[in-house]
Amino acid sequence: MDMGGVRRRLALGAAVLVGSGTLALLASGVAEAAPADTCAGREVRTLSFSTGVTHVYKRDGYICAMTVARRTGAVQTMSVSVQARGNRPVTDTGGYRYEAGPVTVHAGHRCVWIRGSVGSGSVDSGWILC
Repeated sequence: MDMGGVRRRLALGAAVLVGSGTLALLASGVAEAAPADTCAGREVRTLSFSTGVTHVYKRDGYICAMTVARRTGAVQTMSVSVQARGNRPVTDTGGYRYEAGPVTVHAGHRCVWIRGSVGSGSVDSGWILC
């Protein structure tokens, strides 16, 4: 085989690699565009407040929470926090259009404290699910 044939095969191999890499990037972009994650388990509490709602779910000793804004579209400061008694809170805070979270902690049979906020409105559960 002459040098021209080797070069053509190397170029073809490089083109195939670039094409498959591009396809992988496009596929991952589609996955990111899917709807936001949700909590597993059954909903055990709904904590409503003026600017949003914090949903609390429980499954096999795990507590999961997410805060959903009543008015969606514009980016606003949102947060959700779950703290199992005796541990530090796990929090998701940032500028979101629709929801903050989900946040999941292992609580076992311990009480949990849930906090949620959207803009100036917030909710604070106190110790629940004891």
